[in-house]
Amino acid sequence: MPDRSLRAVWSDSLMAEVGARLPLFDDLSPDTIRRLSAEGFGRGLLTASLRARLRKAGFPDLGHLAQSSPVAIAAIRKFGPIRVERVRHFILDVLARWLPGAREMHTPEATRERRLGRLRGLPAGCLPLAAGQIAALRLADASCTDIATCSRLGLLRTGAVTSGDVDHVVATLTHLARASDPVPPRPLEEAGAAPSCDAASAAARRAALLAEQDREWDEAAPIARRPQT
Repeated sequence: MPDRSLRAVWSDSLMAEVGARLPLFDDLSPDTIRRLSAEGFGRGLLTASLRARLRKAGFPDLGHLAQSSPVAIAAIRKFGPIRVERVRHFILDVLARWLPGAREMHTPEATRERRLGRLRGLPAGCLPLAAGQIAALRLADASCTDIATCSRLGLLRTGAVTSGDVDHVVATLTHLARASDPVPPRPLEEAGAAPSCDAASAAARRAALLAEQDREWDEAAPIARRPQT
């Protein structure tokens, strides 16, 4: 049987693996993230049962989803690449209503290029590989961008690195390609909430308000336009 490390090829390049571990959207301003959070789940995102799964898994609104990675969202039961992409498109539609040029800025190609740009100028030597490994890969004069565009299978076939080595490289590239973290979205201020309320109570009230909002929107939507699973 072939070695599992040679069969478990997850993408065409390490950059695709990196992108799967970075947020759905980067370079969003704190105000935009707060505005997304204020939207709850908006109107028409998936079904009520799937939205409930998102909340249960710790994704209470669009702001948090926008800052979450595809890998994290796909780990939710009944979610996968197709529904992750639906979530991304839904958030992009919301952003496009507010921000001119949002569709062009947040295409997969544009996002990938921005992330590769953060790796340019960083030498391969800053990755967790020994000098001998880098030399064996013929990447002594390469940048992190050059390694990010290599495939996992191609690197493994050289015999210079193991699957574990590549995992460490992907983790480091993910850190280096990440945009500066914006201010985390603040919970909506509840009308009439007492200042001394603890965070858990505030979160519970917010979840109840968003659930009621979702129910009202679902009931108000024409049957033919209600989202399908």
